[in-house]
Amino acid sequence: MYYDFFGFREPPFSIAPDPRYLYLSDRHKEALAHLMYGVQGQGGFIVITGEVGTGKTTVSRCFIENVPDNVDIALILNPRLSARELLSSICDELEIPHDISATIKELVHLINQDLLAAHAAGRHKVLMIDEAQNLSADVLEQLRLLTNLETAEKKLLQIVLLGQPELQEMLALPELRQLNQRVTARYHLDAIGRDELAAYLRYRLSVAGMRGDIFSQRAVSRLYRESQGIPRLINLISDRALLGAYAVGEHEITANHIRQAAKEVRGQSPGTSSSRRSADRSQYLVVAASVLLAVIGTSWLFDRWSTDGDLLLSDSLQGPVQRLAGQDSEQVEDPETIPEEEPSVVNELIVPDQLLDSVSAFQALFLIWGVDYQPAEAPVACDWARANGLACLERQGSQRSLEFLDRPAMLQLQDEAGNEGFVVLRHLDGDTAEIALPSGSQTVSFASIERYWFGEYRVLWRLPEYLTGNGFYSNGAGEQLWLGARMMDLADRYSDSTAESDQVKRMDTEAQVRWYQTLRGLTVDGIAGAMTIIQINNDLEASIPRLEPLQTKGRE
Repeated sequence: MYYDFFGFREPPFSIAPDPRYLYLSDRHKEALAHLMYGVQGQGGFIVITGEVGTGKTTVSRCFIENVPDNVDIALILNPRLSARELLSSICDELEIPHDISATIKELVHLINQDLLAAHAAGRHKVLMIDEAQNLSADVLEQLRLLTNLETAEKKLLQIVLLGQPELQEMLALPELRQLNQRVTARYHLDAIGRDELAAYLRYRLSVAGMRGDIFSQRAVSRLYRESQGIPRLINLISDRALLGAYAVGEHEITANHIRQAAKEVRGQSPGTSSSRRSADRSQYLVVAASVLLAVIGTSWLFDRWSTDGDLLLSDSLQGPVQRLAGQDSEQVEDPETIPEEEPSVVNELIVPDQLLDSVSAFQALFLIWGVDYQPAEAPVACDWARANGLACLERQGSQRSLEFLDRPAMLQLQDEAGNEGFVVLRHLDGDTAEIALPSGSQTVSFASIERYWFGEYRVLWRLPEYLTGNGFYSNGAGEQLWLGARMMDLADRYSDSTAESDQVKRMDTEAQVRWYQTLRGLTVDGIAGAMTIIQINNDLEASIPRLEPLQTKGRE
């Protein structure tokens, strides 16, 4: 649409994992180096983690295109499989003939025979699994057993696991300690640094056929502020900014274009006091909405990108504006005052036509927080959340991710025919889940939900006072005061000695946050982002809606 206007051969900011567009920042070079080193090593596991949109898949595609000639790669893109299904998929990728009804034992034998034949022929087999945080502990253990086949010099199968930070949490489980000990290389992929962003933009523009800069210096600064260096967000916002500039006939991308594009990505309705700007922006909205629907393929995209919160998927993000949606505070309406009807008990989940639609699901989720969502007043649910001191967050993960966050969640389900709907997960106790449905609350097995759930969920949490402008912490130093008070409490609770507690209390705020992040196995960056604040409130037993087991409801 705007390619000829700017002189591009192709879209410069597509979110497709095209290796030609991989800008090798220092972090991406290190991740690629870990992969290249690992594949030439002695086998075992390589683990690459990173938040959503940091470029894990693109790095893996670049790796695949640059592996030595003697390396054969099996790539698994959908790991939500049973152990037998995964082994069958590995056989398919390695072109190993097998019976569709073959047992796990038979499939393992066939894979071992293929590995031995490959080794005799001087070839090296590599299994790459994307979105590996969705693997169950049982499947991960089965993968470990595959690496048992070895010669005196090396293991015959190299396994590369690419996933979100939850993968590291899974590998730290006691039952997976043997697998964790076999990881020969691991790397966490962070976002692009502020000083690298201009070079990143120039690189992608040059690959698309343009020489020179079309982003003003202020536009670059605003882009970093809006994206916090997450490549996928950089691409989405930049693409919308180009479209917006094209819509008004401007060849330079300004900070205003970036600001408006970021609002479009989040689905926020931009306000203006000028009728001319409103008309231009309306034209921009129509065009951008068309592109969004074509690229993302869902009519509810605006809900999914409707808040700063779902841009804050990384605990390493910075800036008070971007941290708006990554945090909750202790003050919340008492969940015990929210009426709950007694759930009925069933064995299996309903069929998709019995599920909630998006609006009803948001209403049920808000109700848990004591908020009456009125969609007629705020079509974008997450705008309503922010107006009521809450924030939205959309993520992908597993049951373990939900348990780690410990917040009621809105799950998107889909059956084999592609029909979609939602349930609201109110409580979770092992495999027993209480969910909200159009017919009321029901208790089902979580396994029956997983049949239709591909990891997408949304949660709400309350913003701290220093971000809402209310309360004691709303002044300029509110963030440090809020964090400092809680770090004092955490130091007393979790330090091994009085001396350590005193040492933590003497640290500056950033150092205290780093200490806590290390303690809790979070990304250690000294920034109180989403996961850090949520975990703080979990540890301090904040009075907020929790995804606690059914028998403990009303305990607080």
